[in-house]
Amino acid sequence: MSVDSDDGWVPTAPWSLPRNATVADHITQRMACWGVRRYFGFPGDAINGMTSAVQRTNELAQFIQVRHEETAGFAASAHVKYGGGPLGCVLVTSGPGAIHVLNGLYDAKLDHQPVVALVGHTALTAEGGGYYQEVDLLALYKDVAAAFLAKLDHPAQVRHLVDRACRTALARRTVTALILPLDVQDKPAVPDPPHAHGYYQTSSVPGSGPTIPPETDVRRAAEVLRGGERVAMLVGQGALGAETEVREVARRLGAGVATALLGFTVVDHREPWVTGAIGLLGTRPSWQLMQECDRLLIVGSNLPYSEFYPPPGRARAVQIDRDGTLLGLRYPTEVNLTGDAAPTLRALLHELGPGPGPTRWRETLSRKVASWRQSQRELAEQPADPINPQMIFTHLNERLPDDVLLAVDCGTTTAWYARHVQVRPGMLASMSGTLLSMGGAMPYGIAAKFAHPDRPLVALIGDGAMQMNGVNELITVAKYWRGWTDPRFVVLVLNNRDLAFVSWEQRSSEGTPMFPDSQQLPDIAYHRWAEVLGLRGELVDSPDQVPGAWERALSADCPTVINALVDPAEMMLPPHFTPEQVRNTAMAVLRGDTDWAGIVRRGLPATLSTYRPRRG
Repeated sequence: MSVDSDDGWVPTAPWSLPRNATVADHITQRMACWGVRRYFGFPGDAINGMTSAVQRTNELAQFIQVRHEETAGFAASAHVKYGGGPLGCVLVTSGPGAIHVLNGLYDAKLDHQPVVALVGHTALTAEGGGYYQEVDLLALYKDVAAAFLAKLDHPAQVRHLVDRACRTALARRTVTALILPLDVQDKPAVPDPPHAHGYYQTSSVPGSGPTIPPETDVRRAAEVLRGGERVAMLVGQGALGAETEVREVARRLGAGVATALLGFTVVDHREPWVTGAIGLLGTRPSWQLMQECDRLLIVGSNLPYSEFYPPPGRARAVQIDRDGTLLGLRYPTEVNLTGDAAPTLRALLHELGPGPGPTRWRETLSRKVASWRQSQRELAEQPADPINPQMIFTHLNERLPDDVLLAVDCGTTTAWYARHVQVRPGMLASMSGTLLSMGGAMPYGIAAKFAHPDRPLVALIGDGAMQMNGVNELITVAKYWRGWTDPRFVVLVLNNRDLAFVSWEQRSSEGTPMFPDSQQLPDIAYHRWAEVLGLRGELVDSPDQVPGAWERALSADCPTVINALVDPAEMMLPPHFTPEQVRNTAMAVLRGDTDWAGIVRRGLPATLSTYRPRRG
């Protein structure tokens, strides 16, 4: 994603420091030089100096108070993903706060989002004495902030530590961290270190623009791709910002395009040559695209499921990624291009020439895509007990505003989103893509609304994730929503009283029944909780209520929670169902799965709808 954002890029100091400025004031000002004006966190005594400094900016910097530090980490990651600024930033206290935030920071690290963690710490004078909340933060953060991690011990370090933390996070698309002892935060600032031995004079100017690989390598890539009769493209989040170039390269090559979940918004999913998601939750046309292609172009994707790539030796492959260490990692590529997606694809277009025009390969793909989409619509319309969750997503898809923000949680909601929501240009959508952590959608939604307060948001959440942190972060929504220009913040809760994704994994991979003690969830009136907080709530427990619920929520004048009672037996069939998975699921039924009747009731029609041959 580009460093450009709605907040703008500010390479110089946005405000002057007063004569009595503290180290915390200096940190806040210097972070603003790098475009950081928003801090996600929760207060505590070890960051009192920092929160006081944010307060003294008179709203030039903003502290977003969430309910838990883990949310702060997720929100900082999402802040960048949704274009809220070039850098995400968390501000959390020592000990428990520093520990809590780690899961959200790992989400940023694994999804390659630049985030700086500012973490409070025990006063220097008390370090090593077993003080309250004293944790070895340098050891704790050694992995998540491996690219750059430092402790601020002296006021003269502020400039070079902040500059290096921000520059490293941006350059390497990762997490960096600064440990801030409490007593140092309140010391007098040293905004201009002396020009002397042992001091540094650093710059807050960002690095150079996009990179393009050498012309000879681009020409070799074009030669490989031009020779293909059945070309496939796989695009991921590294292709964000290169939507026009991806479309034109696909047209020139007569290619079909599959997407990783984080790359969903790169293409228009209504197009007949877009096969949709790839992987366990992907589509059958994406599986067929990869199995039948003779050329493969991977753009900005690091999808780790190797079984969903073409069989080795079947396709000649080219890969584009700005991180050279990721090239050739998932498939034996023939040409590897280290560069940013948009300029590299433009260079490739120059070498490709006019292209073949309409091809038989694209016509074949279009028939397969149309057949798949029809089968999925039929599957969503099948009756269930009480509601087919897939039907809820098809009705949402028909009503999505053109400028909607989508925040997706991990679980069955991911599957139905991937199968039924046709993301199109103008929309923004994201999720915890590599960490695959439950509990990401509500923090993502909150960050997205702060990035774009004038756009509607829909958060798609399972009841497990809602109970994990959603019910608490709904308080955050209630705290801030009146400050958003567009008040629409719609939370769909798929309430099936089951950690259904885990239940299906256990059945298909282990051959063991659903374990109620582990997977059953309490039935909570989520809509009533919304009403307690002064928001709108809707209970949806029959199919005929679904269309009206979406229409009311998407036109409401305040946030809405839709508590949808859905069938836990609705099957998530992968695009390629192996005999072993069939045997294991059957064994789970024979061993007394508590929902054996539901599996039989929904399994046969789902299998027939997904896999039966169709005339194209």
